[in-house]
Amino acid sequence: MKITVLFNRLFKTAGGGTKKTEEPDTMKFLITGLGNMGPDYEGTRHNIGFDVLDQLAAEKDANFEVMRYGDVTRIKHRGKILVLLKPSTFMNLSGKAVRYWMEKENIPIERTMTIADDVAIPLGTIRIKKKGSDGGHNGLADIIRKLGRSDFPRLRFGIGDDFPKGAQVHYVLSRWSDEELNIIKPQIKKAADSILAFPFMGIDKAMNLYNNK
Repeated sequence: MKITVLFNRLFKTAGGGTKKTEEPDTMKFLITGLGNMGPDYEGTRHNIGFDVLDQLAAEKDANFEVMRYGDVTRIKHRGKILVLLKPSTFMNLSGKAVRYWMEKENIPIERTMTIADDVAIPLGTIRIKKKGSDGGHNGLADIIRKLGRSDFPRLRFGIGDDFPKGAQVHYVLSRWSDEELNIIKPQIKKAADSILAFPFMGIDKAMNLYNNK
């Protein structure tokens, strides 16, 4: 009997008698920042999604790698794995990258978060939503088309609407003024904090904590 007990203990110590209760895939979240690749678009209002992911990667000392349909890196936070994706498909085809990485990493739609700029929200304001329309945003529109549904979490980052009629395209593709940068820099940090809160806190609590702050 003593030999049997000892054998069982050794077997468990070696890992043969234990089994993980949760597979690694269930710990993953896909965080997509929308924007356009290339130096011509760096620092523009339309690329605020990229800026938030760059903030997250810098905080976790992570580096993006050029991979299929985007620049990708992984960070760990409170036992969760966050796959950060900056699509290289350009804004109007963002859904192609999102769908590919959801399937590749086996991540369900409720464990995704998409970060996009929004001219309908005051400058620097953060709004997390469980679902919604594209709101006229081409990147969100393509994601909805490619996924065939609109019930995915998203973080809308307000970029303001200080532009004359007919000049929206020029406005979103232009760079921030120094005055605007003073407003949005701390809000980029706050948006990054809200992304880290989402996986372990849940969407409802994250919304209550960070919306309109």
